[in-house]
Formats: sequence, C-alpha cells, structure tokens
Amino acid sequence: MTQGALPETVTTDPPAASAHARAHRPAASALSDSALAELLPDEPRYRREQIRRGIYGGDARGFDQITPLPRQLRERLDATLAFSSVSPARVRIAGDGTRAFLFRAADGTVFETVQLPSERGAATTVCVSSQAGCAMGCTFCATGTLGLTRNLSVAEIVDQFLHVRRESLESAAPDRVVFMGMGEPLANTANVRDAVEALVDPGRGGLGARHVTVSTVGLPAGIAELARWPWQIGLAISLHAASDDIRATLVPLAKHVDLATLMASSIAYQRETRRRVSYEYTMLRDVNDQVAQARDLARLLDGQTCHVNLIPFNPFPGAAYEAPAAGTTRRFRDELRRRGVTATIRQTRGREIAGACGQLRADGAVWRRRSQSTAATGHAS
Repeated sequence: MTQGALPETVTTDPPAASAHARAHRPAASALSDSALAELLPDEPRYRREQIRRGIYGGDARGFDQITPLPRQLRERLDATLAFSSVSPARVRIAGDGTRAFLFRAADGTVFETVQLPSERGAATTVCVSSQAGCAMGCTFCATGTLGLTRNLSVAEIVDQFLHVRRESLESAAPDRVVFMGMGEPLANTANVRDAVEALVDPGRGGLGARHVTVSTVGLPAGIAELARWPWQIGLAISLHAASDDIRATLVPLAKHVDLATLMASSIAYQRETRRRVSYEYTMLRDVNDQVAQARDLARLLDGQTCHVNLIPFNPFPGAAYEAPAAGTTRRFRDELRRRGVTATIRQTRGREIAGACGQLRADGAVWRRRSQSTAATGHAS
C-alpha cells in the first residue's frame, strides 16, 4: 500500500504503442492457478505464489517491481502478460474522501469506479463497474442515458479493485466490493461470477464473501443463478417503486418483468440461500416518495427477509427528476419501520464530483467540465 500522501490528480494515459501491446497479452489477474502453472510449467510452486502475491497483495505497479522474483522471470512475465488490464485516466477526490476513477481499457473503452469512505471506520468500499455503459435505460440513472458499450472482462472488473487497493493508504484500504457501478451485473453473469471468485479467493483478492454485494435491476434468471453460487455474498435489487405502473416509467425492464415475478424470484432466493435481500429505492420528488407509497412498499415486502436502502436522488445534467423535499425521506423510512420493514437512508457521498449513486457517466467531456468546475474548491480534478 502507498504510505505517503495521495495525489489529488492522476493522469497516466499510456502511449499508444504500449496500449496496443497490452491488448495482445492476457491480463495477469484473470489467470487461475492452473492457468498460471500451464503458462510457467518450469517454475516451482513457490515462484507462482510469489507472482500471485505481487499481483494481488503488494504495492507493485508492474512485474519489474515484484522484486522477490529473479530479473529474467520478471522480464518473461512482462513480455507474456499484462500486469493490469486497466489504466487510470483520471482520479477525482471529493471533500468527504470519496474517490472517483476514470479507467481506460486496452481497447480505449472507458468506465468509472468509486471508492467510498466507510461509516464504520477506516476501511473503504470499492464500487466496481461490470459493463461500460448500460442497456437497462433506467430513467433516473446517468449511466442509463449512455446505452451499452460492452461487457467488462473478468480482469477488467478485478483490476478496478486491485488498482484502488494499491493506491490506497494502509489506513483506508478497501475491504468491501459492491457491484453497483456502471452496468447490470446479471447481464454479464459469467464474468461477474469469475470476478467474484477471484475477489474472495484467499490466494488472490482475499475478501470475505460477506463483504461482496451484487446489485441487479431485477433479472429473475440471473437471481436464480446467483442463488446457486457457492459464496455467501450479498444481493441488492433495484426496486424504486411498489406499483408496476410507476416502476415501468423508471425501469424499462419492468414492462417485461412485473413486481409479482420479481418478488417471486427474490423470495425464492431468500429461501434457497437463507440470506437477506437488500432493496434499493431511489427517492424521487413527487414520484415515489409519499407516505402512502411507503405503506404500499411495506405490504409488498411483508414477510420477506429483507432490508430497504432509501437513496435520495442524486441529480445529474439533463435529469428529469428532483431530489425529495427536506424530511420526506425520513418520514418514508419511519413509516416503513412502523410497519415492520427494516429501512435506512443511504448517506450520499461524492456528489460534488458526480461520484454518487446514479451519477456515473464515464464521459471525457463531462470529466473535463467537472475538472473546471471544481478547480477553485481544491478538490481533485
């Protein structure tokens, strides 16, 4: 981990030739133990373990910095593998400590990752993207306005976390990952599954499974598959309304997956895994924030093993919605609690750098405008 002060601005755009070369090498973080053994059949097991530690656990930024390895092996690895599949184009830091990363893949695709300070103490959470853009088109989400560019690979997902961990102070090392960045994780299920496996593997990411949460807009087939995964990770479902008509205006998928179907899928998940489901509910002024709608939500969730996260809307340029009026979210939460539903209000972080929930856009022009608008405040750009 880096021990000195963090830079407020990081720009590390790679030379075109370097990016082209990396595109033709597999990423180190995506290799299983067996794949690494196949790649290096003449190297003893302890060497492969040193390589693993250098990739996943140290502060090395390249194979040349994994100094326990002999020089010839480091050069061989550098010629064969890409140390990371992503490059940080920019980093922005908010006053509350939130850091937003604009990453670029080897093919030029850009996407965002956010590191969130914890309310529990020094450790932080990394909000990773599973896709560049998103095809779900949720009308209150900035990412949904972009459309889908492509799925992210296993390495591109894992390397978001590894980069943030390498660049974090020891006192703020991330210990949680949430798949709540750009994209719909269960529309990229195979790669997300393999990324989760890498993140919770003690010899690789080393995270506790209960410290990983996958969020979905509500794909029943994906939820059923998630229930069969062998790890006790968390599931969050983006709900946002307790009636089909309102939800269909917010989440286009709801025109094809009604609440009855979604609830049946969620309840089946709860029964099969014996784990609680979190429901994400973005509070939109005069759309879904009335006390009567809280009662409807309580009836919808009656008897479930669940928790509701209330998220005051985070505005973005061109948004058609507004944040709820003062006190509205608290009254909504209190009504849910009165009716036996566990509910909390999510603290908004990173709003000034458009790193808050629903604000991720990975647009170069937007990032430049943010740089100009925050330059005078002393925050990162």
